[in-house]
Amino acid sequence: MKLSRIPFFIFFFFAVQIFYGQEQKDIFEKLDEIAIVEQKVMMPMRDGIRLATDIYRPKTTEKVPIIFSRTPYNFNTWVDGVQQTRTAQQAYEAVKRGYAFVVQNERGRYFSEGEWDILGLPLTDGYDAFSWMSDQSWSNGKIGTIGCSSTAEWQMAVSALDHPSHAAMVPQGFGAGIGTVGNIKEQGNWYRGGAEQLLFFAWLYGVEHDKFKPRIPEGATQEDLIRISRFYDLSPKNPPIDMAKALAHLPIKDIVKNIHGKQEIFDKMVVRKPNDPAWYEGGLYHDTMEIGAPSFWFASWYDVSITPNLALFNHVRNNTKDPEIRDNQYMVIAPTLHCAFTRVTENTIVGQRSVGDARLNYEEQIYAWFDLLLKGESNDFKEKTPRVQYYTMGSNEWKSAGEWPPADTKMTTYYLNSNGKANTLNGNGTLTKKKATKDNPDSFVYDPMNPVSSLGGNVCCTGNAVEGGAFDQQKMEERQDILVYTTDVLTEGVEVSGFIESTLYVSSDAKDTDFTIKLIDVYPDGTAYNLDETIQRVRYREGYDKEVFMEEGKVYKVDLTPMSTSNYFKKGHRIRIEVSSSNFPRFARNLNTGGNNYDETESVVAENMVHHSKQYPSQIRLPIR
Repeated sequence: MKLSRIPFFIFFFFAVQIFYGQEQKDIFEKLDEIAIVEQKVMMPMRDGIRLATDIYRPKTTEKVPIIFSRTPYNFNTWVDGVQQTRTAQQAYEAVKRGYAFVVQNERGRYFSEGEWDILGLPLTDGYDAFSWMSDQSWSNGKIGTIGCSSTAEWQMAVSALDHPSHAAMVPQGFGAGIGTVGNIKEQGNWYRGGAEQLLFFAWLYGVEHDKFKPRIPEGATQEDLIRISRFYDLSPKNPPIDMAKALAHLPIKDIVKNIHGKQEIFDKMVVRKPNDPAWYEGGLYHDTMEIGAPSFWFASWYDVSITPNLALFNHVRNNTKDPEIRDNQYMVIAPTLHCAFTRVTENTIVGQRSVGDARLNYEEQIYAWFDLLLKGESNDFKEKTPRVQYYTMGSNEWKSAGEWPPADTKMTTYYLNSNGKANTLNGNGTLTKKKATKDNPDSFVYDPMNPVSSLGGNVCCTGNAVEGGAFDQQKMEERQDILVYTTDVLTEGVEVSGFIESTLYVSSDAKDTDFTIKLIDVYPDGTAYNLDETIQRVRYREGYDKEVFMEEGKVYKVDLTPMSTSNYFKKGHRIRIEVSSSNFPRFARNLNTGGNNYDETESVVAENMVHHSKQYPSQIRLPIR
């Protein structure tokens, strides 16, 4: 057959396969030239459990520092009989710069022995791994940790153990490792304001290994493990499901059971309240712990945990006892979704919104950081690297600051106002710098069986249920159960960079309900892009260690968990907030009964009210510079 007669798509398919196969071959050949590779090393822990570990180190007689990635995810270089290049590429980049690259599975994951529990593993596993690596004849005794999401979240609590070899860390997208920081008690992103974030309901379905999983027989040799890993990687593949439909199931404690998922870990977590003692066991970091390592933090404006991420950075900078640790804290905040730092382009699109050229020399900065702390090189990292590098959307530019928020920000209060008809974007809700003179409360009906749908937002890991990022909210704002408050058209542009605080004065005919807020940039043509959102379960308005229910006819002050952003509202734009009682399935619905919520199927329809007056100054406080 002549080439001209071959359908183009077939030709293209084979061309891609040839190119990809050559790329795979090239990276492994290049790695083989410079590295000593030891795969499936079973590293012993103090209780006898062995963790599967791959080691890539330079071909040199000199002792080298180590970059360590510990993960619950599959890093096997053979998946479905095909050699994978991701780990090899990471290892090659490290080795060619004079580092050993070590990647390890958490206990109970893939070839590692023991039982897995999300962030419930012994902290001693990390400590023991540091000890084993630093004792190797090829190690210089300096270890840096790196990783994003679940490969980052274990680092903070382990750093508090202050192992002498843990010289630096680079946590990225690390919010699910944070339990309590100040007034924020998300408990590893399980909660926001006392309402469940449903991302972990979806995530656990996809990643949890069954207690009946196949296991490698005890005594298997390294040679055996390497051989069988070429065709059997212990990676379960759950059937694909419609997660949007799955998350709508009631009661929420049966969501994973209803889709035939593994339930052991989920069943324990779903019944925990925000202050359950179980959150304070295992691997979550809490602000009673002392961070013991210099840290280069990476966060994202559209990540699920941007506010606790920033709060932790500030906590370490302001409260760590060791001045050297306090001084060695740096942060980058990118305009991306969860762990999407390297997927930025000269025209970065997040959801529907273009945020411009958001590229940054991440790799160069990270290795300069490691060179300084693991190799002891006298480089110019500290001179060249701002304390905080953050990207301002709207003006679409990287900026720098010596602290967060930037020192020149001023908290400016905008008060909610209306004539009692703020419902929908066509209502009369306004944001002004003056308080309302008398109370004309806005009311709406919240029906948990017809919740406000999540449209974009600061989210990850929910499958097809929620697509993260910025989306035009105008269609959503036609709903009667969304109150809309908007400023006048801005006569000059303003930058909002920092924590956005909000206080609502509310009442309800239900014992308990939720209130949500969403911050929005409204363009001259009406396009309304969401920036961040938050929620508060009213029963926890006085703290997460007690539940205080509402009485009909009484007005209650509710301070919501802060939102965070850096956005330039251009001249001609408007600043808007939406207030409602649901954002589903971003957050679990409050069924309004005052019961446990997690084990209920019946709901109560609530009439909720937002009050605004001199007596009830509902407001949002913006960090403007």
